[in-house]
Amino acid sequence: MLQYPSINPVAFSFGPIAIHWYGLMYLVGFLGAWVLLTWRTRQFNSVWTKESVSDIIFYGALGVIIGGRVGYILFYNFGEFLHAPWTIFQVWKGGMSFHGGLIGVIFMMWLYSRKIHKHPADLTDFIAPVVPIGLGAGRIGNFINGELWGRVTDVPWAMVYPQSGPQPRHPSELYEFLLEGVLFFIILWWFSAKSRPRYAVSGLFLLCYGVFRFFVEFFREPDMQIGYLLFNWMTMGQLLCVPMILIGFGMMAYAYRARVEI
Repeated sequence: MLQYPSINPVAFSFGPIAIHWYGLMYLVGFLGAWVLLTWRTRQFNSVWTKESVSDIIFYGALGVIIGGRVGYILFYNFGEFLHAPWTIFQVWKGGMSFHGGLIGVIFMMWLYSRKIHKHPADLTDFIAPVVPIGLGAGRIGNFINGELWGRVTDVPWAMVYPQSGPQPRHPSELYEFLLEGVLFFIILWWFSAKSRPRYAVSGLFLLCYGVFRFFVEFFREPDMQIGYLLFNWMTMGQLLCVPMILIGFGMMAYAYRARVEI
């Protein structure tokens, strides 16, 4: 059994203002995406410019924050929202949903694509390879916060989380960091290094994330306010990943049948 490294969730503070590691992980994700997307505009005869990348990051940040918060309330805490609707604004108490953030980003990219008169899939194909940077950084933030821990286990690398009781658990945040962050980035970056048909990169994004998240959920403790939803083993995270897998597979099949080059 490994010792959980208790880290102060506050990275530093200025008087009453505290900067948390989790918030810094969002900054790492957005900054990393900006750097790599800017690099790609110079390396690949891209139709995108440095200025458009800045706009994309701005729209994407709005989608992540607003969609992530609304998604968490709707998917994971709807009962409390009905009882106290103002909790949707209490972001300082935590609670963000990847699936909600994804919907928010897709919506904002659609809005931006209409503004610049580009096809929405060309935009999502462009940004998809850098999204794992933010996903991986976010999971490190979860680990530092000692949240979203895994199920009870006796594997040698199990950890006892301060807020989860005395039983050792899977460090599922680190599993997600490796799968949804590192491996996911490698796959998408390699796949997008060559010209692909429209929808192919976006489809692979949905397919891979859905598969990775569905798998990791078997090691992650279900949200206590929801528990298991189906068959006494399927979690909300897995349920939300099913349409991602199906849509991603369908998009890739369509992409290589239509073969519309970007």
